[in-house]
Amino acid sequence: MEATCLVVLLRLCVQILALPAYLLWYLGIWDPLCKKLFPYVMAVGSLIYNKLMYEKKKEMFSNLKDFASPTGALTLLEIGTGTGTNFQFYPVGCKIICSDVNPNFQKFLDKSLAENPHVQVEGFLLSPAEDLHQVPAASVDVVVSTGVLCSVKSQEQVMKEVLRVLRPGGAYFFLEHVAGAPSSWSLFWQQIYDPTWKCLFDGCHLTRKTWKNLEKAGFSELKLRHIHAPLIVCLIKPHIIGYAVK
Repeated sequence: MEATCLVVLLRLCVQILALPAYLLWYLGIWDPLCKKLFPYVMAVGSLIYNKLMYEKKKEMFSNLKDFASPTGALTLLEIGTGTGTNFQFYPVGCKIICSDVNPNFQKFLDKSLAENPHVQVEGFLLSPAEDLHQVPAASVDVVVSTGVLCSVKSQEQVMKEVLRVLRPGGAYFFLEHVAGAPSSWSLFWQQIYDPTWKCLFDGCHLTRKTWKNLEKAGFSELKLRHIHAPLIVCLIKPHIIGYAVK
């Protein structure tokens, strides 16, 4: 569904209603304010999301141990760790390297670590997902991202970094909201709200066809499903879930 005149008109109406936020963005106030407030929003939002998506995440991470190293150890890199909402799903003894672009998540991350002593953190990286140079090539068994690829600047570059840091036979686990199906009402409303949503929610895009970048990234195997997530916000119900093997 391409952006029709109706989409453009409704998009303009939404942008007018959000004019104060756009003004703050233009003045250079909104972005630093958003960086500080966003972790608080996510701390609440991730609890709701985990509750609604618990079974999906439990199923998704059920075979993490299959990708452990020959010694049985599992080293995992999570890009966009945020509040540490996934820690509860990781197996006992899992070694985690956390990365995020926003330093304001730290206190929420510390809280999650205290609540999940079964995992061991190997390090914290303050870096975008497109630049993981601090992680040696072929050094991790698993890479994880949930709700991250919607806001990165270049999904193609993220895929290159994921493939670089994964050891041969390692896997990339993902759970991401994506664009709705062509000609669907989901995509219709996503197209309307996308510019304003991106401004309000720290660069998050509603209409990305993330599965296409996964398909062409060069993984040896891709297990991917489209699902309609049981979430409250209709705009982010279309999801992809699965894993890809290097």
